[in-house]
Amino acid sequence: MRYTKHRRLVSSAVAVTLGATTLAACGSSDDGDGGARSGPVSLTYWTWAPGMDKVVDLWNEGPGKKEQIQVTVKKQASGDTLVTKILTAHKAGKAPDLVQAEYQALPTLVSNDALADISKDVGDAKSKFADGVWQQTTLGTDAVYAVPQDIGPMMFYYREDLFEKYGLTVPTTWDEFADTARKLKKKSPGTDLTTFSANDSGLFAGLAQQAGARWWSTSGDQWKVGISDDATKKVAEFWGGLVEEGAIDNQPMYTPAWNKALNTGKQIAWVSAVWAPGTLSTAAPDTEGKWAMAPLPQWSEKENRTGSWGGSSTGVTTDSKNREAAAEFAAWLNTDGDALNALAKESGIYPASTSAQLSGAFTTPPEYFSNQPDFYGKAAEIAQTTAPSAWGPNVNVAYTTFKDAFGAAAKNKSGFGAAVDTMQRDTVADLKKQGFEVAP
Repeated sequence: MRYTKHRRLVSSAVAVTLGATTLAACGSSDDGDGGARSGPVSLTYWTWAPGMDKVVDLWNEGPGKKEQIQVTVKKQASGDTLVTKILTAHKAGKAPDLVQAEYQALPTLVSNDALADISKDVGDAKSKFADGVWQQTTLGTDAVYAVPQDIGPMMFYYREDLFEKYGLTVPTTWDEFADTARKLKKKSPGTDLTTFSANDSGLFAGLAQQAGARWWSTSGDQWKVGISDDATKKVAEFWGGLVEEGAIDNQPMYTPAWNKALNTGKQIAWVSAVWAPGTLSTAAPDTEGKWAMAPLPQWSEKENRTGSWGGSSTGVTTDSKNREAAAEFAAWLNTDGDALNALAKESGIYPASTSAQLSGAFTTPPEYFSNQPDFYGKAAEIAQTTAPSAWGPNVNVAYTTFKDAFGAAAKNKSGFGAAVDTMQRDTVADLKKQGFEVAP
């Protein structure tokens, strides 16, 4: 669930629609085609989720069969590759009916008029999701461009046994987190509380989101880029300071060295998301049953919110000739209890639907966390506190710059303030280069 995003070159005319209420008209199901169906319907769904064909079989053999709506799954690559393929197919008027789209990719797809507004076709789906999650599929308008599928609320994971060994208390604020890192270093200089990894932009984006950052927004006909806002700077300076003083490690995640650090107890905590048990079971197999999960530390004791790292949705394309039927399937896939249980079993997702987070596959903890019976109960509570996020049409530029600028700063232990400014500058320059109007 570690994502990068693609952005498409678009004209300033398209940028205008994103900044005004006319965004809701992009790909509207009232365009004159793709409306009410008559007779059998065949839909094509592009997705990268493993086992999706088995999930879709439930529809084809159940409600889909009764309604004569049949769905064919076409397995695709994820990330940039899929977004590029969707846009290429759309340019030729041959995009599939349905696509799996990461939340960060939605502005790019909408700005290219590749996704339809399905607000009139998804019934009461909105009531099934937390407000902060649903907002990601609306882009701040009355239009609905997708139905949320899975989410990645962020949490704090720690070695329960080693916290006890070193006399540490689970931090509830970021100040306590910093103090815990320093305390551990004094007691065991060769041990790190965690690492700041500059190879995953999504982690930093989620931390900034928790702090209140909104990296992209619109003002009239203009895009506003807020990557260098106070919230993001606060997060950057906090983590950069810990790296600079040596209180935490600065090595990247998902490497053999990182795996070994987790597996041997050299790193005893990890700021991650709800999908972390799967990663830990591979990275640190010898430590199963020794970890515990807690809410993310807060910036003040009065706050209670988390960021999001990963997640995707199901959108209906403007090329679909059966948008109403496609939207009906998208809503079923992501709100029906049987469908969500199958998604959990076959695809390993954590559902965006709030009702599914405490039922079916989520009534017992992940096997790796069998020592924490309330794992999913606590996860559901945390998910409800997800802060709204705000994405733009060139997320990939910001993410690429993050890896370059933060990577160099982390390696040199030189602080992260300048890296944030570089992200802001490069993202604004790219929007202008594409022809978007950008607010000063």
